Amino acid sequence: MDNNATRILDHCLDWLKECIDTRVKYYFELVEDSCVLPSLDLSGNENSGLREWMRRYELNQDECFIVMLSIAPMIRPEILDVLFTENKNTGKRYTEFGGSPENSQLGGFVPTIQTALFLLAGGDLGRRLAVMRIFRPTHFLFKNRILEGPEKGEAVISLQTALKFTSEALYELLWQEEYHPDLRADFPAKRVMTRLSWDDLVLSPSVKSQVMEIRTWMQHEEKITEEWGMKKFLKSGYRALFHGPPGTGKTLTAGLIGNALGRDVYRIDLSMIVSKYIGETEKNLAGLFDQAENKNWVLFFDEADALFGKRTQTQSSNDRFANQEVSYLLQRVEDFPGLVILASNFKGNMDPAFMRRFQSLIYFPVPKPEQRLRLWESSLKQCLKIADDVDLEAISRRYELAGGEIVNVVRSVAIMVAARSDVEVRAKDVDVAVRKELQKDGRVVS
Repeated sequence: MDNNATRILDHCLDWLKECIDTRVKYYFELVEDSCVLPSLDLSGNENSGLREWMRRYELNQDECFIVMLSIAPMIRPEILDVLFTENKNTGKRYTEFGGSPENSQLGGFVPTIQTALFLLAGGDLGRRLAVMRIFRPTHFLFKNRILEGPEKGEAVISLQTALKFTSEALYELLWQEEYHPDLRADFPAKRVMTRLSWDDLVLSPSVKSQVMEIRTWMQHEEKITEEWGMKKFLKSGYRALFHGPPGTGKTLTAGLIGNALGRDVYRIDLSMIVSKYIGETEKNLAGLFDQAENKNWVLFFDEADALFGKRTQTQSSNDRFANQEVSYLLQRVEDFPGLVILASNFKGNMDPAFMRRFQSLIYFPVPKPEQRLRLWESSLKQCLKIADDVDLEAISRRYELAGGEIVNVVRSVAIMVAARSDVEVRAKDVDVAVRKELQKDGRVVS
């Protein structure tokens, strides 16, 4: 954080402390005047990411107060120590002050919605009801995932809910950086990143044309739907199915589309999504889609037929709940405003209801000999010295390998070359590595 941002943050926290002290003194009748909280002055022209963040969201005084109250436990927790005061009549903390008991055991006061209502409204019921409007799930602080909110669909947030910033909002506010979540218990997805370029993606012209159509739509969606007035006919977002044998470039294509759009691509870990317990799969998916909704992410479901498979005839309660899961998935995918890519090795395993809702169904075949030659040359010939007895053109014709398999062969070849302290690839190296790769799935080696 730059010096200006630090100065503005200090100024805002000093204001928060003044507001808390004013309210507490009035509550304990230490002052006789009416309780009027001081105003926050954010005027000035100095550049500050924090000030610009507040102005961008057009925060009013109450919203600024709630934002600072949520940040204080991480930056200046001592500001909230006064709220630890014990009621001598009950031997407990003041109920009016709120606070999260399970988190306060860590040593600091963690404010809750009740804390904010007390500090901003005191005993004024009309003022309290006005402030409570901020704590509805539809308010932008929760809708935009600035503060951690309730489960989707809940109409009211509990007064005991702790005021906490989401990680992404915290990064943006304090450091003006984009937060990139990674695989964890409450986030079943991992970011897909690639250092390769479109030149490294070897596809037939027809397949590449279909892929470019996805990129073009995402780049010009706003113009098509808003400027051209097609919003009432066309749903927002885009849904695509990539199908074909393993190793044919489906994941790489998703990563390259994300790079071209300047968007993060997240590959969903289905093992963390699917649950044998009724309702848990839908809950896990709901959490993922809720986090992604306003982030411009590309969601990539690999081996999607495990989750989006065909519905069965209802013969038991388990069948009924399984079909409900598929129906729920269908609805969430269709309503997602961004790009969703499903990948499957077998198109026939997908539920027909999904097929009708995809804008693109793209088949990724095993590359032809001329395409395999390009893959061999780009991955092997450009990196290592090739001996005269290595005929890549003949190898491309002889062995039907997908791009991912060729990469595996190149890795094995590199290991063999390095093991003998050499820099030159021999024909025997390639032959041994190819045979080992083919034997993985029981293919006959001629």
